[in-house]
Amino acid sequence: MDMKYSIISTILLLLVAYVRAQDGTFDIAKYGAQPNADVTQALTDAWKAACEATAPSTLMIPPETYMLGQITLSGPCKAAVTIQLQGTLKAPEDPATFKADQEWVTLQSIDLLTLTGGGTLNGQGATAWGQNDCHKTGQCSKLPINLSLNSITNSLIQGVTSADSKLFHVNVLGCKNLTFVNFTISAPETSKNTDGIHIGRSNGINITDSNIKTGDDCVSIGDGSQQISVTKVTCGPGHGISVGSLGRYPNEQDVVGITVKNCTFISTMNGVRVKTWPASPPGIASDLHFEDLVMDNVGNPVLIDQEYCPYNQCTQNVPSKVKISKVSFKNIKGTSSTQLAVKLVCSKGFPCEGVEVGDIDLTYNGKEGPAISQCANLSPTFSGKLNPPECTAQAPGQAPAA
Repeated sequence: MDMKYSIISTILLLLVAYVRAQDGTFDIAKYGAQPNADVTQALTDAWKAACEATAPSTLMIPPETYMLGQITLSGPCKAAVTIQLQGTLKAPEDPATFKADQEWVTLQSIDLLTLTGGGTLNGQGATAWGQNDCHKTGQCSKLPINLSLNSITNSLIQGVTSADSKLFHVNVLGCKNLTFVNFTISAPETSKNTDGIHIGRSNGINITDSNIKTGDDCVSIGDGSQQISVTKVTCGPGHGISVGSLGRYPNEQDVVGITVKNCTFISTMNGVRVKTWPASPPGIASDLHFEDLVMDNVGNPVLIDQEYCPYNQCTQNVPSKVKISKVSFKNIKGTSSTQLAVKLVCSKGFPCEGVEVGDIDLTYNGKEGPAISQCANLSPTFSGKLNPPECTAQAPGQAPAA
């Protein structure tokens, strides 16, 4: 009799697994997920099943609110997987509940991944933002990132939201051919060190038709980034879109082939900028293009800063060894919240080469007077309309560019 029941039970389990998988959909509700409860194990189990499927599959997160602990979803998978995030996943509020040096949600070593569905990753970061005192110590507390993408290839992130991350919203590392479309990032201007999308050591990353509101860089492009395209992004509040900072650490990889185009900046601290640390190890940043941009009440709309030194934690009198070349700033229009609207300050030891500036029309209405520009350690090529006029202000300790 026991053998009979055992056989029946096995058959029933196989039938359940078959029903779950026959349409290629793995719903976390069928793995025990309940609204407003912790679904970490259910999501883990559903992912394992979807990743093992030999035909394209969908992991379904229904339109409910769920609690989720730290989780890592790893490949390689046997076929393409779509994560249909329709609901809201909420992180634990207390950063102390997270294991050190681990992010909240990590996706790694996956090819042909799609993350879509209109849902939200809510990092519940408000209690964590006050724990960072970088402005005093120069060291930021290691808090969990909402979404860490490691070694993801040929994949798509579309129509989902990252809200209130404790640190960066998204970290892209070692990825190739990854596209963000209709991606939303939402956090208040006061959220410290919450870069929207940080990219490092990745190739072929595209961000388009997206809206980023956060407390730090909307997009930050770190070392080893190549062939990065940021288009049709609305940024603000935030610190703008940055290449860098570069040169803080030894053995950084070259940054080559960056395009920022058709973007709008609203009340951001900066517009587009390239920033490197003084006293840096050698490095290269080349083929950087910033074009067709709208600035609405933006500080420092156009900026190369090779004396980047936040919190005064560096040796300012030693020039950066990061070589910047083949850079263009073209068709950038709007209003500046700072009188210094265009600042191009390159390294004394390794002056910038091949910098082109054309069709700039930035107005400033402050009491100090009209907008001005500043140049040092480069000889830019200017063309078209230039407002402010070229290199009207002298950089500290420098003669104006010829």
